[in-house]
Amino acid sequence: MKYWLLKSEPTCFSIQHLAESPRQTTCWSGVRNYQARNFMVDMKLGDRILYYHSSTEPPAVVGTAKVVREAYPDHTALDRADDHFDPKATREKPIWQMVDIQLDEIFSHELPLDELRPVEALGKMELLRRGSRLSVQPVTKAEFDAVLKLAHGGGRAKPAAVKPPAKQAKKARPVAKLAAKKAKR
Repeated sequence: MKYWLLKSEPTCFSIQHLAESPRQTTCWSGVRNYQARNFMVDMKLGDRILYYHSSTEPPAVVGTAKVVREAYPDHTALDRADDHFDPKATREKPIWQMVDIQLDEIFSHELPLDELRPVEALGKMELLRRGSRLSVQPVTKAEFDAVLKLAHGGGRAKPAAVKPPAKQAKKARPVAKLAAKKAKR
C-alpha cells in the first residue's frame, strides 16, 4: 500500500463535495502536470490519500480518502467545453490519466500548515517544502500516520507560550501557601 496527498481548491471540489457525491466517490480528473499524472498512474486500489484544501486561508489537510479505481484515461482532456481540455490529447493517445477516490473521513478540525510544520515526523514531507506545488504527491506511511495522529487529537503541538498545567499548578501553590501564612499572622 502507498500513501498520497491530493490538493484541491475547496471552491472547485472540496471534501464536502466528495461527501455529497454518489457513494462518496469521484474521479480525480483535470491533472495537467506530467509528474503528478505519473504519480496517479502509480496509485493502486486501496492506497490511502490525505485530502488537502489549497488556495484558501489557511490551506489545510481536511480528511482522508482511498483509491477505488486505478488510473484510466481522463475524459475531460477530450471535452472542448471542459476547463481541462487539451487539444493534444486524443482517444488513441489520451496523455492524461485519472483515478477514482472514495471518502474515508472528514477531520473534526482542519490541519493547517502551521500545525504540521513543528511535527518532527513531518520534517521531510513534500507538502511542507518551500515551493512545493504538485497537486498529487507521495506521502510516507510515517507521515500519513503522523497526520492521522494530529487529526485524532494525539500529538497536537502546543504553542510555546502555553505552559503545561502541571507547571502552572506548581507556581500557584507557593503563592497560596504564602497567602495562608499571611492570613495566620
